[in-house]
Amino acid sequence: MALTVAHAPGKVILFGEHAVVYGRPAVAVPVLDVQATAVVEDALPGSGITIVAKNLLHTFNLFDAPRNDPLRTIVSATLSRLGVGMKADLKITVSSAIPVARGLGSGAAVSTAIARALGEHLGQWLTSRAVSDLVFETEKIHHGTPSGIDNTVVAFEKPVYFVKDKVMDVLWVGEPFQVVIGDTGVVSQTWVAVGDVRAAFEQDRERYEEIFDEIGTLAHMGRRAVEAGDVGAMGRLMDANQKLLQLIGVSSPELEGLIEAARQGGALGAKLSGAGRGGNMIAAVTPETASQVSMMLRLAGAQNVILTEVR
Repeated sequence: MALTVAHAPGKVILFGEHAVVYGRPAVAVPVLDVQATAVVEDALPGSGITIVAKNLLHTFNLFDAPRNDPLRTIVSATLSRLGVGMKADLKITVSSAIPVARGLGSGAAVSTAIARALGEHLGQWLTSRAVSDLVFETEKIHHGTPSGIDNTVVAFEKPVYFVKDKVMDVLWVGEPFQVVIGDTGVVSQTWVAVGDVRAAFEQDRERYEEIFDEIGTLAHMGRRAVEAGDVGAMGRLMDANQKLLQLIGVSSPELEGLIEAARQGGALGAKLSGAGRGGNMIAAVTPETASQVSMMLRLAGAQNVILTEVR
């Protein structure tokens, strides 16, 4: 039987999380060191569409899943885009090395891998833009009111400068640079943190607009630093961005502990990445400090540490 395999990377946001929901820019980069994988193969006639979710140890028929199930949503949307009836007989096996609910874009990566695998298996080419648009529908389920940055950076697999509904520029990195990612081990539901920030914003719009403006300015400067390959500037901007994220209440003791450990290890700057309240933090490092920062994060209790190169 014909079999098709596709992959998609994780992601981290360098600058601009939360403010990006309110129309300010953000910069995000793919994390190629962790991947989601989808395998599509022909199934026996009349068997329908079966989903094997390896990480969940769960196998089910597509139509037995709730209508708002992310896996059902991405399969249905992709087949519709491809002009293929839902009566296809397929087996779709999904696995991922990307930790869930840690700000690394696990949901977007799984959906991207599925869309790519289905398109290739059925002999049709889906552009990165088309895949991103399909995955955005599942992001609404995962995050409630997503900005669209996760599906964009994961589908394009390039650093991006993103403004919701306005700008999506692929960035060319002036000089490859390294980022260390430290996992607090604390599950962070994006929709909860985003919802809490929304509630606070509604209570004090003027203050939050000012904070979001400052975060947006840092993201714009961060774009220039990425394009110049200036990791020192990135580090300073990360520190400034973290102070603003503290002000809107999305940091946590676990994140602060890892951020401080990274700085003590020689990081040029560090901040949370993603929704906050747990999940991952990131640190800008040089080749000379990468090992020391990674060790300090582990000593400080990081559940997992990833060193990734952005290029």
